[in-house]
Amino acid sequence: MACPICERKTDQAFRPFCSKRCADVDLAKWMTGSYAVPSTDPDDIEAAIDAIEAGAHKPH
Repeated sequence: MACPICERKTDQAFRPFCSKRCADVDLAKWMTGSYAVPSTDPDDIEAAIDAIEAGAHKPH
């Protein structure tokens, strides 16, 4: 199995990654929103629209 970040051979201690560094890179991608799980739930869509609209009306 190859590391999903750098494609090197995985290390059993950090599986599915090859190192702690690649595991941390993956975690950072989740935390910054680089990865996203799509949703078709209408409630999620409405909440997102409300949040965008609320942010657009805030004074800078």
